[in-house]
Amino acid sequence: MTTMARFFKDESGATAIEYGLIAALISVGIIAAATTLGDGLGNLFNGLGGKMNTAAGELGTAEE
Repeated sequence: MTTMARFFKDESGATAIEYGLIAALISVGIIAAATTLGDGLGNLFNGLGGKMNTAAGELGTAEE
């Protein structure tokens, strides 16, 4: 009987599951943030690249 009582009082498995759930939620948050920032940064750099190409094209025609 004491073995069964000890088994039901043991909370180490529940703690491990809680830590696993916390880690999973943090991972989902990091992935969502990286996706959002990645898209935003990609758009920013594409816009800057286009402006630099336009400026380089204008500079090239001004030198001729």
